[in-house]
Amino acid sequence: MALKSLVTRKLGMTSTISEDGVVKAVTLLGVSEHTVLQKKTVETDGYNAIQIGTEEGKNLGKTILGHVKKSKAMPKLIREIRNDDNSIELNVGDTFNTDVFSVGDKVSATGLNKGKGWAGTIKRHNFRRGRKTHGGRSYRRPGSIGSMYPQHIFKGKKMAGQMGHVQVTVQGLEVALVDAEQKVIGVYGAVPGPKKGIIVLKGQN
Repeated sequence: MALKSLVTRKLGMTSTISEDGVVKAVTLLGVSEHTVLQKKTVETDGYNAIQIGTEEGKNLGKTILGHVKKSKAMPKLIREIRNDDNSIELNVGDTFNTDVFSVGDKVSATGLNKGKGWAGTIKRHNFRRGRKTHGGRSYRRPGSIGSMYPQHIFKGKKMAGQMGHVQVTVQGLEVALVDAEQKVIGVYGAVPGPKKGIIVLKGQN
C-alpha cells in the first residue's frame, strides 16, 4: 500500500468550469519530490509512522544531517504520517511524488490558517455589540467575565486575544487535477493558510 500523503506549498486559487457549466473554485498546491527519512515501528518507537522530507534545505544542522544520512536526502520540510495498521510498504530512501493521488480522490488538508493579530471579542468570537442609546456606554466591551465566587476567571473564557495562526484541518476535499510535469495538485474548494503556506494532504477513505 502506498503512502497517500503529501507535504505541499499553497500556490493560490483559480477556478474551473465543468461540463455542465458549473464554476468551481480550485486551490493549487505545489509538490516537490518526497523522500522517506525514517520508518517508525511499535517495537522501536512505540507506534507506527512514516517520516518524510521534501524540498531542498540549505545549511542543515549536524543533528538533521545525521538523521537523514541514510536516506541521502537534504530536506527542508520534515513531517511524520501515522501508519497505525503498518500497511504502508515503504523503506528509507524511497521517493514518491504527485502520483500517489489521482483525480477524484477524497483528501483532507491541514495547515496554519492566516494570523489576524490581536482581536476583540466581536471580531474573534462574534459577540454582539452593546446598545448605543438610552445611556448605554458598553459598545464593544466583552461584558461580565466572572462573579464573586470563585474569585478567578475560568480557563477558556472567550475574551480578546490572538486570532488565527492555529492549525486547521479541512476534510472532504476532492482532487481536481494532478499535473506530474508541472508538479502541481489542485483540490476543489479552499484550504487553510496564506500563499506559500505548508499544507499536508492526506487521503481519506
